[in-house]
Amino acid sequence: MPLSVELNNQHQEVTRRYFIQLGAAGALAFKIHSVQAETNQSILDSAMADMSYLTAQADFGTVERGDPLPYKLPLAKRLKIGLERESWKLDVIADPNSNSKIGNPLSSNGGNSFSFSHLMKLADKHAVRYLKIMTCNNIGAPLGMGLWEGVPLRQVIWETKPKENIRRVFYYGHHNNDPKQMFRSSLPIGRVLEDPPGDNPVMLCYKLNGKWLSGKRGGPVRMLVPDSYGFKSVKWLKTVMLTNAYQANDTYAESNNDIDSWLKTMSRFHLKPAKSKVGEPIPVTGWAQVGVGGLSKVQIWVNPKDKKLPENDPFFNTAPWQDVKILPPPTDWGGGLPKGTLQKNVRFFDSNGRPKQWPMRYTLAHWATLLKGIPIGVYDVRCRTIDQNGIAQPMPRPFRKSGRNTIQRYSLTIQA
Repeated sequence: MPLSVELNNQHQEVTRRYFIQLGAAGALAFKIHSVQAETNQSILDSAMADMSYLTAQADFGTVERGDPLPYKLPLAKRLKIGLERESWKLDVIADPNSNSKIGNPLSSNGGNSFSFSHLMKLADKHAVRYLKIMTCNNIGAPLGMGLWEGVPLRQVIWETKPKENIRRVFYYGHHNNDPKQMFRSSLPIGRVLEDPPGDNPVMLCYKLNGKWLSGKRGGPVRMLVPDSYGFKSVKWLKTVMLTNAYQANDTYAESNNDIDSWLKTMSRFHLKPAKSKVGEPIPVTGWAQVGVGGLSKVQIWVNPKDKKLPENDPFFNTAPWQDVKILPPPTDWGGGLPKGTLQKNVRFFDSNGRPKQWPMRYTLAHWATLLKGIPIGVYDVRCRTIDQNGIAQPMPRPFRKSGRNTIQRYSLTIQA
């Protein structure tokens, strides 16, 4: 199923409940203005049949590199190079080009590399599960929303008995023995060893939505950095290196990217009718990525195309924005989970499987509204977020290379 279709199915469950709550007029408007080429009733039936929030593994958007792609190699080759659970090995070593000191390096050369069975032994005591949205910092929409499981990276680092002169953690994925294909990233050692309050740990991830991580998703083991963009969560992980280097080594640093950027809070449209008849309620829906600043509001602004924009106000802070409804957490989480029910012990969920706070940072939130009373004409419709610090998108970090967070716009025509 293409990602756009899957996202549509994910979105319909929460928005359908919202519009039903608005009453018959809202529900009727939702049917009238659906953009799919099916009958009104079959559209609703289809939406109700696949109620999902999490993205199935196969339906994630994919940003990948490698020639050939590692997961497409023949099974015998994947087993030989350690890209299956039975043969996966991880080197956790000191950087030979720095003065970092560790007492127990885990390495293939030393005959004691870290194995998948060893990872599972650690998982018996230390496994964690948490929700995270996966986003590329140069793409305007999320790649997918997942429930990820793994072991905090710090548990493995402590097994190497680190001693001194360690400032960063470098890590690499499999690259077909071609240095030009190497994909690498890094983190400050402090972020790996300690989590800020309310944040999740950096982890060695082996499951997505309760199932083993597929090769396409970076399995058997990938890095997962909860507060960052996707390029930090390196796939097909094979090497972790402790270093005293003070500079990052990230592949994307050479592409002018801000390689230490936290996820930003931003909003995007989903259902955005291009035309409507005057007097009819117009349903508009979307989703918000909840970044490090959290999410307090989603807002919308409808402006006639022939009306002059505010002067000296590039981010439209003086525009007459209106709040829309942020929808509650789903009752069916989807993503292939049995009965759409989350597993136990998901971080920041209570014993009844309910989130302790909603929206949650580093996840997805749905929103919806009905536009009413708009006269005949052509309009620009924009949406934005307000984070928990009261800062409106695209601030506080409007720079493109630190993650996309532009204010989205679409055109709406109201006809007689």
